[in-house]
Amino acid sequence: MSTHAKRERLLLADLLEANGPDAPTLCEGWHTRDLAAHVVVRERRGDAAGGLLIKQLAPRLERVQAEFAAKPYDELIHLVRTGPPRMSPFALKQVDEAANTVEFFIHGEDVRRAQPDWTRRELDPVFEDALWRRLETAARMYGRKAPVGLVLRRPDGQTAVARRGTPVVTAVGAPSELLLFVSGRTEQADVELDGDKEALARLGEAGLGM
Repeated sequence: MSTHAKRERLLLADLLEANGPDAPTLCEGWHTRDLAAHVVVRERRGDAAGGLLIKQLAPRLERVQAEFAAKPYDELIHLVRTGPPRMSPFALKQVDEAANTVEFFIHGEDVRRAQPDWTRRELDPVFEDALWRRLETAARMYGRKAPVGLVLRRPDGQTAVARRGTPVVTAVGAPSELLLFVSGRTEQADVELDGDKEALARLGEAGLGM
């Protein structure tokens, strides 16, 4: 049975392949080759991937990621597309779905929206609902950098509180766009912001993302 994570993995691999190794991405300082290396290291090199969370391990992560980025690009794409080895926790369907659905969706948009002629991808309602469930669960984590109260609202009125406080800024958009917004892709996300001018300015200056 196909999963959201599996589909997003294949779409990300296709985008990376189609744009070549030197295309820009929304990840500051990274081209497509670097993004592909990040995905592979995260899944295949747990000894280095800890640097994503633990500052002291970051130099090792950078070194290992640079080694992967130096590999032939078609080899990197193959590793992204085929996924982790059988013994990896990411090889378990439940773990893959929980850990990679959002990861691969966001990175796919990192590639897509960095290109000058990009067009918005149309998402089906089932996938939007799946993204909303993950956004609801992680909203507080995404909003912890916000210097003001931050509420996320779908067009149908469902809301999630990313940060309690006043004044409040309300971001309105599809779950996919809200997810991009709170993950730091604020300029590229299609959301409407409602709040007083000072609150909006403070939020814009602080930035978002984990």
